[in-house]
Amino acid sequence: MAREQVLPMDSARKILQEYHIDEDVGFALPQPLEELPHVYDAWVFIAKNLPALIETGRLRAEVEKLPVLSISQLQGHKSQRLAHLVLGCITMAYVWDRGAGDVRKVLPSNIAVPYCKLSEKLGLPPILVYADCVLANWRRKDPTGPMSYENMDILFRFPGGDCSKGFFLVSLLVEIAASPAIKVIPIVLSAVQHQDQDTLQKALLDIAVCLKEALNVFQEIHEYVDPSLFFNVLRVYLSGWKGRPQLSEGLLYEGVWDTPKKFAGSSAAQSSLFQCLDVLLGVAQSTGGGSATEFLQEMRTYMPPAHQNFLRSLESGPSVREFVISRGSDDLQKVYDKCVQGLLSLRNYHLQIVAKYIVIPARQRPKGGHTSKESTDLEGRGTGGTDIMNFLRTVRDTTQKALLKDA
Repeated sequence: MAREQVLPMDSARKILQEYHIDEDVGFALPQPLEELPHVYDAWVFIAKNLPALIETGRLRAEVEKLPVLSISQLQGHKSQRLAHLVLGCITMAYVWDRGAGDVRKVLPSNIAVPYCKLSEKLGLPPILVYADCVLANWRRKDPTGPMSYENMDILFRFPGGDCSKGFFLVSLLVEIAASPAIKVIPIVLSAVQHQDQDTLQKALLDIAVCLKEALNVFQEIHEYVDPSLFFNVLRVYLSGWKGRPQLSEGLLYEGVWDTPKKFAGSSAAQSSLFQCLDVLLGVAQSTGGGSATEFLQEMRTYMPPAHQNFLRSLESGPSVREFVISRGSDDLQKVYDKCVQGLLSLRNYHLQIVAKYIVIPARQRPKGGHTSKESTDLEGRGTGGTDIMNFLRTVRDTTQKALLKDA
């Protein structure tokens, strides 16, 4: 198939619609639904009251007495995405409960069966993913007001006060800040196809500006997310059953599979945004081999299928990097490097955040008793199950190597 057929350049808006990318919020779900049909009220009640139910020790009993509900009344993509978020929150809470080592290794069939059927329909795994807790877990307080932290809230939260709101919303606002870069991608690829250097240069500059704004938003995390609450409370509920000693065999989805399944927890690596910019700029994260490459490829399967297809379409398109190099223009190469530097700055900052919110709190945990082994494990692993610092350093170093001034 010709490249032009894989990713047509004639209509940027049509391309965005085809791949479920919104002009205002990018890969985030635009205007998520806030209510499910009343038949699912029992699900929503638990999801809306997770902190109180966990604190009073009633969470698991409430889940276990739920009726088995059909997913047939979940009509439309937004309704299904909301239900996936609801069931994902319930599942994480049921498995980890108070996060004190009392882990459930079997998800009851009354949740497991509808959750897995819904996940199959959406093309997502049956675990809380980034596309749930960040991209579909938000609303505007004033529908006519701005997309700002002050005018936004999340739909569902875990124990830890406003830590959930801070972490999920700042992550979302980073996505939104960078989302104009996605609208520019068809222009970039069209410019390469038509060898239009001036248009390409302007488009790449737009992307660089978006990445700088995303970094500014990312820095707001310090204002809204407390390191101790994130590490000791929220992070537990974002952890999956892959690479976790407490669930070394995985989680058994009762009534669905006969053997336990391993799924990674929610991770920023599941963000389509940064993987798509890597592909666009020819930052070879997904082709270099090694554990980081494998993990990033695996994390694509945790993205909505339309977004996975968008990444594949970019990989089949023309090489921006090769074109920039072939032109031999200092000005064009400088603008290209500004884009790569924007990604590099975000990744360097991400390393600082992980040190503050994961590594340092892990080292501050009391050593001794039943907590020492858990502390050691938590220090080294991200919610996606990776050796987090080594993974992020590898991704950062690969980005740095893409700078043309070092090529």
